[in-house]
Amino acid sequence: MSSTFTDAKGRLEPAIEYADVSADTLERLRLPKSVLKVSIPVRMDDGSLKVFAGYRVRYDDTRGPTKGGIRFHPDVNADEVQSLAFWMTFKCAALDLPFGGGKGGVAVDPKELSTHELERLSRGYIDAVADFIGPNVDIPAPDVATNQLVMGWMMDQYSTITRRIEPGVITGKPVAMGGSLGRDTATGDGAWHVIRTLAPRLLDGDGPWTAAIQGFGNAGQALATQLHNAGHKVVAVSDSKTALYNEEGIDVPAARQAKADGALEADGAKEIDAEELLALDVDLLCPSALENAIHEDNAGDVRARTLWEVANGPVTAAADDVLIGNDVIVVPDILVNAGGVTVSWFEWVQNRAGLPWSADEVRERLEEHMVEATEAIWSLRDEHDIPLRTAAYAHALRRIGEAVDARGSAGDYK
Repeated sequence: MSSTFTDAKGRLEPAIEYADVSADTLERLRLPKSVLKVSIPVRMDDGSLKVFAGYRVRYDDTRGPTKGGIRFHPDVNADEVQSLAFWMTFKCAALDLPFGGGKGGVAVDPKELSTHELERLSRGYIDAVADFIGPNVDIPAPDVATNQLVMGWMMDQYSTITRRIEPGVITGKPVAMGGSLGRDTATGDGAWHVIRTLAPRLLDGDGPWTAAIQGFGNAGQALATQLHNAGHKVVAVSDSKTALYNEEGIDVPAARQAKADGALEADGAKEIDAEELLALDVDLLCPSALENAIHEDNAGDVRARTLWEVANGPVTAAADDVLIGNDVIVVPDILVNAGGVTVSWFEWVQNRAGLPWSADEVRERLEEHMVEATEAIWSLRDEHDIPLRTAAYAHALRRIGEAVDARGSAGDYK
């Protein structure tokens, strides 16, 4: 069975034909710049000691310091983190951000930790990786099961270690610690800008559309809210425990409130199996949880007209082939979920300038940046009649190639 990383790199192959990059570029992207595995000892509340495995991968920094989130999840491993860093490399390039790709994680179930234990783990992670990160080197951010509070602990710990305040070392922080307005909803908001730009072309009209959202975390909730507010019908949502369906439309604000109160529910909705959600006949299917949610064994069940990768890598390469064969249009993660890293860039810029932006400034700049990238990728797709994923990777690869060649390539030495 191929690894997630092998699967991720395979997505690059079809794009090479349309990118016209040097052999140096492809060689540089073959392996990550660095892979760090650390042990994080944590004193538990009962006095026992547990040691957790942590990771930080810097895949490529040709275009700038590496950038990428930190996730806390039981399944975190080196292969997964390396794959996520690879995707981040192309996501940053596709959006023309001055960053390379990085990612981090800890193999832990955060639901089993008290708040005190979570804080000790968060600070312990920074203790272990502090020499390898920095505002001009590698800039972490939140990801699965990490949030503003965790980022605040991490930034505070880094400042303690370095004996100076460094707000730019971490993005996704609380606003009171230098975080950006709009960062908490940025991934879902960015996905909405891609959808509202492309869906009318892919679905032959402005709707209203029906949508199913797998993964009702920050990104899924923000996207569901945007769809709901725009008059579209979110007919299904799910989290790790519950999947809900209502053909008349889920009451999104009520579902969000119920989720905040501890359990996902909504009046008039019935519980369905999580796999049923992925097979619903809807206009928009939005996997917004973890990678590999749609794979070779269930891709044939997908009946949605379009699939929007709000999560990182939710569709495997084998599933892509099945979906294409069944005329399901897939809009790739390196475009759809780039809103988070884009507003992280805004936050980093604000930290460096010492000048915060208003919420309206953040919203306007995010919309402008997402729509511009979407139109560029759409144009490349039209020019060559290729899938949107191939166009997105080719668009990003061109930018990386330009940065590699600017340093001198093999042709300059012959």
